[in-house]
Amino acid sequence: MKNFLPRTVVVLGLVSMLNDTASEMITPLLPLFLTATLGAGPVIVGLVEGLAEASASILKLVSGWLVDRGWNPKKLVVGGYTVSNVSRPLIGLALGWASVMVLRFLDRVGKGLRTSPRDTLIAITVDQRIRGRAFGFHRAMDHTGAMLGPLLAFMLLQVGFELGDVFLTSLIPGLLVILLVVFALPTPATPVVTKSTRFHWRELDKRVRALILTAGGMALATPPEAFLILWLSNAGLQVVWVPLVWAAAHAVRAVISTPAGILSDHIGRMPVVIIGWAGRIVLLLMFALFSDGTWWVWLLFLLYTASTAFTEGAERALIGDFAPEEQRGTVYGLYHLICGLLALPGALLFGVIWQWISMGAAFYIAAVLTALSAVALFALTREEIKH
Repeated sequence: MKNFLPRTVVVLGLVSMLNDTASEMITPLLPLFLTATLGAGPVIVGLVEGLAEASASILKLVSGWLVDRGWNPKKLVVGGYTVSNVSRPLIGLALGWASVMVLRFLDRVGKGLRTSPRDTLIAITVDQRIRGRAFGFHRAMDHTGAMLGPLLAFMLLQVGFELGDVFLTSLIPGLLVILLVVFALPTPATPVVTKSTRFHWRELDKRVRALILTAGGMALATPPEAFLILWLSNAGLQVVWVPLVWAAAHAVRAVISTPAGILSDHIGRMPVVIIGWAGRIVLLLMFALFSDGTWWVWLLFLLYTASTAFTEGAERALIGDFAPEEQRGTVYGLYHLICGLLALPGALLFGVIWQWISMGAAFYIAAVLTALSAVALFALTREEIKH
């Protein structure tokens, strides 16, 4: 029975699947809604997404800190999912970009409120021996929803739904999310934190500090998915196939996440993370070298998405393993904050190099930055890996 995942993990997995189904019915279509329906320009699209993601990143740290100060993590999870799934569908009723910005901001506020408390709940619910399995399962369910969402949106558009109607329809899986977290998610039997201590970075386990710093470097190095789609387009992918490519990417991630998490339970978190990051270096170099041949570029794209999912469970499980119990929420929040904040300048850097130099140069630079992060992680933790 010790290898079975507890109810908390299963419920949170189902919740993430339904929530991402609702979210991904909107996310791929939102830039088109802003530009084609509401008449906004690219700058407004960037402003809406930039404000939303920055807010979410900051609130992930705040909500993790609140858990460490005795706040009930289930209440934060319920509040976060409720805010997102009430505000997000209302984008379909927006009459201008300002309304979309406010609603998108509220959606990301909900994400910021729930993410670190949710990860903390998963970490405290399972034994360390199956923590990789638990986080891998959760990421698999999350990616399953991210696969189903664009497919459902694609089908609704095919039968004549307008963009706004698709957004409003996302309320249905959103309501199921709220019902699950309110009525099916168990409340922790004991407080998550029994004592509160001041956070000291230098007192964290060396592996946790190394992971947070180098994961930030990886966020800086990672090409946004929009540019990977553009790379596929340059290789001959037609626009009509974009929703299916988006879904296929998440299908691959859903398949790889749980086995990778289980692997980290058996061979260790760090080896899995380093293997996954090393795989990204090779694939980024291949992106720079090859950009023609339909089946070949599809294979590279799907392998790269697999490499990004390969390390997700191990990274989160490592924090659960080695972060102090009374500071676990704060550490999860710090991990998400650094990754979220560095992703924005990373995206801008990648786009500038692509536009001003070349597509190949952008992927070469991304490969170099990825290699620096992987080498730094190995160098900082090699003694711990040996033992």
